[in-house]
Amino acid sequence: MSLPDSDRELVTAELGRDPTPTEAALFENLWSEHCAYRSSRPLLSAFSSEGEQVVVGPGDDAAVVRLPDNDGTSDSETYVTMGIESHNHPSYVDPYDGAATGVGGIVRDTLSMGAYPIALADSLYFGGFDREHTRYLLDGVVEGIADYGNAIGVPTVGGSVEFHDDYEGNPLVNVACVGLLDEERLVTAEAQEAGNKLVLVGNATGRDGLGGASFASEDLAEDAETEDRPAVQVGDPYSEKLLIEANEDLIDAGLIQSARDLGAAGLGGASSELVAKGGFGARIELDRVHQREPNMNPLEIVLAESQERMCYEVRAEDVDAVAEIAERYDLGCSVIGEVTEGNYVCTFSGETVVDVPPEFLADGAPMNDLDAVEPTQPEPDRPDVDVESAFEAVVSAPNTASKRWVYRQYDHEVGARTALLPGDDAAVLAVREAGTGLAISAGAVPAWTDCAPYDGARAVALENATNLAAKGATPLAAVDCLNGGNPEKPDVYGGFKAIVDGLADMCRDLSVPVVGGNVSLYNDSVEGPIPPTPTLAMVGAKDGYDAPPAAFDGEGTVLLVGEGSDALGGSELLAQVGGSDRFPTLPEDAGNVVATLADVADADSTLAVHDVSSGGLAVALAEMVTAEAGADVAVDDAVALFEETPGRAVVETTDPAAVAAAFDGVAPVTTLGEATADGTLSLSVDGTNLAVDAETIASLRDVLAAELD
Repeated sequence: MSLPDSDRELVTAELGRDPTPTEAALFENLWSEHCAYRSSRPLLSAFSSEGEQVVVGPGDDAAVVRLPDNDGTSDSETYVTMGIESHNHPSYVDPYDGAATGVGGIVRDTLSMGAYPIALADSLYFGGFDREHTRYLLDGVVEGIADYGNAIGVPTVGGSVEFHDDYEGNPLVNVACVGLLDEERLVTAEAQEAGNKLVLVGNATGRDGLGGASFASEDLAEDAETEDRPAVQVGDPYSEKLLIEANEDLIDAGLIQSARDLGAAGLGGASSELVAKGGFGARIELDRVHQREPNMNPLEIVLAESQERMCYEVRAEDVDAVAEIAERYDLGCSVIGEVTEGNYVCTFSGETVVDVPPEFLADGAPMNDLDAVEPTQPEPDRPDVDVESAFEAVVSAPNTASKRWVYRQYDHEVGARTALLPGDDAAVLAVREAGTGLAISAGAVPAWTDCAPYDGARAVALENATNLAAKGATPLAAVDCLNGGNPEKPDVYGGFKAIVDGLADMCRDLSVPVVGGNVSLYNDSVEGPIPPTPTLAMVGAKDGYDAPPAAFDGEGTVLLVGEGSDALGGSELLAQVGGSDRFPTLPEDAGNVVATLADVADADSTLAVHDVSSGGLAVALAEMVTAEAGADVAVDDAVALFEETPGRAVVETTDPAAVAAAFDGVAPVTTLGEATADGTLSLSVDGTNLAVDAETIASLRDVLAAELD
């Protein structure tokens, strides 16, 4: 690790002296791209993060959003927390531990707000599925998420899995967490009062994860899997489970004034950011930190990213009570220092090793002024399409195939809140405290943003909102994980800037505040940069917990709601058969489309709803077929069958006139045909007739399980 010369000059000027080795390492990590957002922060003002439902917006460990009280019986307001983070580089070097500790970190962000974690959603991006290395990474990442999430008792209820050749040298692992609390339990990461003690609770500090923040802020080297392994943390989910329960007791007892989990930059990052946010300083005695390895030096103690640790601000008179709860759960507990009115100071063996202004350390990193080249869309070059072979290729493509192999490894029902299971458009959780169904959707489509970063990002936001609406939920708020390559390359930075603007513009059109998030840049390797990838995790609320299924019932009329576009850009069809095209045109009044779809989905006459996205109508219809129910439908041509304009849904209803009336003046409604009870998709496309039964569709869509089991 080394502090860049330009930063060293700024630090030296501010301190009036050369920084100590520990100070230099602290500045290097806290001023890294991963922590300071030096290349992205100037762009993030594009997002709107305000709304009546927003309690805590960007800048804390997690955002807090107010839920509607649909049963009117709650004595206090019910809140949910939302957070998302990336663990991309660690998951390439060590897929199991990298992914597992990504889960642990986002769960602790939830704890630090006083919330209990109730759901996880993971969005995973890998290279071509036909590559052995991709399957190795996929297997390790899924196992890491499953083992950690299952062990701590937090259900993984949703997410996405995408394959694209440009992730071969740098996969992405983005994990979102939702927590639950009421207004009395809310704490923040803002120090409250000088004289309060700083208490470290959780696992002992070791040497794992050293320099993790700076490691995440540089391109992956060719030898990263061996040389960078020490920068990867090692998780212990059983300690995390104890920490979750201890945190509940600490919050219940009113013992916590503020909190921050130890993630990037370890103790130095958590403690300095906590006091700086409150306008205070700190004095920390590093010798007091409970350690699991002998002879650790101050730099190691300050920067180690050992897992399952929390930093709490505690009143002096409450320290013994905190220690008692920690002991009850067999967790380590150290009173490491106190909040002060002065500098951020760390001592070791009686010597001062850090003495810096806290705000300068936490927020003083200069922003980068980078060149950007505006991306362009490809020229149209559509291939000739044989509908029958194209249908088979698209439905069986790894991106559109069933992800059952992934989510069957997750415990998605622990906690008894999961009302709608994985495999549908969105998960639905029962928040009985407010009589509210909480719908969750998360993901991005890299083929869209690779083709057209701005419009593709707009489409990602609309797609997630449509997923919620298809289950009858109204979008409430979102958090994002903005992933890009090396921002020092003008074309890469131009694409990244475009996804920020696109996501922000569509979320604003949908009236969905973006209340928090994460930025991960330098996702670049010898294989080249990743596609700009704007993962979005969005939640929505509905009255009650029931939702229409995505599968056909077999008794209604099949409608397509929403307007398509005569464009195949970013589609799975082009990925399978070749060619290029411009990205589809998105609806002008997306917010009204989504709101109307949510109302229609909740109607008694609605039997099934499924959104149209990757793979277009071909995949949407195939996914709705079961052994008991199918459909007899017709579409105009191959473009109509395979184009992927978001904001559309297939609706099976017993009252098509009511659906048409609801969408009158909002979006077109097209009658595709009728649902059937024969378990077959009978499809007419411009004179070509296909009949595919449920068993054949299932075999086409089970490609992941067929290759990985």
